[in-house]
Amino acid sequence: MTLSMDAIEFTLPDELSATSPPEARGLARDEVRLLVSDESTLTHARFRELPDFLYPGDLVVVNNSAVLDAAVDVQYRDETAVLHFSTWLDDGGWVVELRDPRGVPWHGRALEPGAPVWLPDGQTLTLRTPWLPGSARLWIADPAPEGDGVRQLLARYGRPITYSYVPERWSSSYYRTVFGREPGSAEMPSAGRPFTETLVTDLVVAGIGSAPITLHTGVSSPETGEPPSPERFRVPASTARLVQATHAAGGRVIAVGTTVTRALESAVGADGSVHAASGWTDLVLDGSRPARAVDGIVTGWHAPGASHLQLLESVAGASVVRAAYRAALQSGYLWHEFGDSALLFRD
Repeated sequence: MTLSMDAIEFTLPDELSATSPPEARGLARDEVRLLVSDESTLTHARFRELPDFLYPGDLVVVNNSAVLDAAVDVQYRDETAVLHFSTWLDDGGWVVELRDPRGVPWHGRALEPGAPVWLPDGQTLTLRTPWLPGSARLWIADPAPEGDGVRQLLARYGRPITYSYVPERWSSSYYRTVFGREPGSAEMPSAGRPFTETLVTDLVVAGIGSAPITLHTGVSSPETGEPPSPERFRVPASTARLVQATHAAGGRVIAVGTTVTRALESAVGADGSVHAASGWTDLVLDGSRPARAVDGIVTGWHAPGASHLQLLESVAGASVVRAAYRAALQSGYLWHEFGDSALLFRD
């Protein structure tokens, strides 16, 4: 395994990919490992110990988006494929990604405007145009079932989106977080997965506050150099007030995941304060733009080259992220949505 100190680039050994949920490995959700970086000190713990590393008056902000069963088996031309539904658009279209049934990028016949994709109910979805400039991975498509037809299709035929490092199919219950209330994410906001009702109660008893945002995640398989896709989000006025009050009282705001960070930082005004906001965000965070609303982040371990690594730098700083990733690689932490976690604060 290697890790470059000039940039957060590393090689992830196959054995460090979590190929199944922790429950299948004999662990409760909150028993996954937790690496804490605070004031230049690295501590190895279990996720259920999270309250021990926070202070009364801190605020934990969570994503209440719930994941859709957004993958369906389809036919494109004369080839079998899997279609991932990423997000819906205001004009009735959907952003989609065609994938190989083995969970790897599509290498079949080229996608073309006007081409039909045959859905499992016998109806078709028509490709319109690529979604992001300079990339042919995600497409805007027009489904034959209009209105709630796609959601009905997913409810009947869909399953959770998976990639090649998860060889088995796991039921939707493994992809739900304790906070999920607003269906709309293509993939699980996985930083919230290790939380349990007991752990949430422990946080409350310890005097640690909580507040929700909503950010519906898109698919997370970007091409090299492709920026994060725009995503729907909402920061309620009540959450914005709690963030402001926490900072005014000297407390810390801890984002549960990159989705929460993106939403909160998208709601920061010119005066540096957080306001209620909603709509689409195309904000891209990196080390050149330090986070202003977020003081720490609970996060899973992201794959090499992921844009999320730059977002982590915006919260904790490059040196903290590099040190944490080096320690995680050396200590055998597990990656991806069923893996271990970290709590990172800026030094």
